[in-house]
Amino acid sequence: MTGSAVPPSFRLAYVPGVMPGKWVRIWNERFPAVPLALAQASAAAVQDLLLSGEADAGLVRLPVDRTVLSAIPLYTEQTVVVVPRDHLVTAVDAVTPEDLADEILLHPLDDVLEWESLPGRPARERPATTADAVELVAAGIGVLVMPLSLARLHHRRDLTHRPLEPAPGSGVALAWPEAATTDRVEDFIGIVRGRTVNSTRGRTQQQPTPERKRERTDAGPRRTRQGGGSGGRGRRSGMGGTAKNPRRGRPRRGS
Repeated sequence: MTGSAVPPSFRLAYVPGVMPGKWVRIWNERFPAVPLALAQASAAAVQDLLLSGEADAGLVRLPVDRTVLSAIPLYTEQTVVVVPRDHLVTAVDAVTPEDLADEILLHPLDDVLEWESLPGRPARERPATTADAVELVAAGIGVLVMPLSLARLHHRRDLTHRPLEPAPGSGVALAWPEAATTDRVEDFIGIVRGRTVNSTRGRTQQQPTPERKRERTDAGPRRTRQGGGSGGRGRRSGMGGTAKNPRRGRPRRGS
């Protein structure tokens, strides 16, 4: 850890489509005295917020600049193709790139997928944003490929989606400035990794209280079996002698 200062709040930035609700709920339960402030921003803007110190950590889409940011990959999203509800591909459960060979593929400038080769036919112009591309799909201009969370974010009643396989996926990660790994950042890392409050790797590990330690000390030594008495069982050498079998060594009849 490069820093130990505890800020009055924890500031978390996140990109559109990524829902931090579960982790926010756990944070509020575990650290009720430390407010968690949320800020949604584009992928480029989230990195700027982290580097400027306006956010302590961010839920980002990979890749990120690893020379200035630390990042823990969390999961990879499924990729889907968004089409009008009456489109032919809605007749199948999953779509292949070959199925889109004759389709006009809208490729917005803020696309988060890293393509080696785009399927379909390129549109004359690239839409400025994913939201603009969704409007063009609804107008019947072409189809759009994006991560599932963005398809849900831009949901419309006149559009639907199908999985595209194979296709590049979008990796989501928790990132923070490498030079600003604070205690609060470590706490949030523990939450997204599923650590419990008592985890040995978590900063908030609960140690035994002095009272509990004294209870164990005052309990006294464990009871041991003592010798003595004709009815003693399990007597050992040095603790009253070992009970001998009265029949052992008795001469047999006729001997």
